[in-house]
Amino acid sequence: MRILIIIALSLLFSVTQVAAQTAQIDALRAQAEQGDDSAQYNLGLAYANGRGVEQDLSEAVKWWRLAAEQGVDSAQYNLGVLYSSGRGVVQNYQEAVRWYRLAAEQGLAHAQFNLGNMYENGRGVAQNGQEAVRWYRLAADQDFALAQFNLALMYDKGDGVAQNFQEAVDWYRLAAEQGVSDAQFNLALMYDNGDGVAQNFHEAVKWYRLAAEQGHAGAQYNLAIKYINGNGVRQNDQRAYIWFSVAAARGDTEAADARDHIRARLSTQALEQAQVLATKCFESNFEDCGE
Repeated sequence: MRILIIIALSLLFSVTQVAAQTAQIDALRAQAEQGDDSAQYNLGLAYANGRGVEQDLSEAVKWWRLAAEQGVDSAQYNLGVLYSSGRGVVQNYQEAVRWYRLAAEQGLAHAQFNLGNMYENGRGVAQNGQEAVRWYRLAADQDFALAQFNLALMYDKGDGVAQNFQEAVDWYRLAAEQGVSDAQFNLALMYDNGDGVAQNFHEAVKWYRLAAEQGHAGAQYNLAIKYINGNGVRQNDQRAYIWFSVAAARGDTEAADARDHIRARLSTQALEQAQVLATKCFESNFEDCGE
């Protein structure tokens, strides 16, 4: 079953490092109080990150609001994030949408992505798949990987746009090439099932492996299945045991059951080797899995 995940950014978007020295903060504050929008934005960053001042999101909101009202897109975006998450202000999705929209209309990809997410989920605005697709596309066209992934999901589901597996594959690929593990997994599924692309088990294995090496439990499970069946890769029960074990260690109960089932197919020596390799794979954060 294809995993359908919509991801929303929740982190502050920082473009400038603020000096920590008190004298420099004082100078920054003086400029901000004189209406300098860059100083207002950077002073907000200082308060948000606790650099040179005690961390205080309420103060960050104060200074970002002043910068946002002067049209600073990053300040508008940050206010949207804080209103969306209820950090430093009372949570208010309508205010989040307002600030995301102002930044999105200036072309800020992060804001376009989050505004699309608000439309898709009906937060602070009437749910509207077509509007979600419009804003995701604008961000995706700027190579924003998560927007590419979400746009692929919309085509995959036929939400806000006519269902089109070929378009979904194209957008999954762009996000997958930027390292989005969910996109790698879904692209593998498309190749596995022949949806929007010619069925190709070798390509499916390639993308499952890339996602698996980033810790994607579903990809780890499916890669193990490929080793059991010898589809797109040489049949190897020991490799299947390793990937089932790794997925099980990440909480996949089906993988744990499959691992225990396949145990009987391994010799004592092969099982011991597989257990050592699985431990090494997991402890290396999937960088040393013996492939």
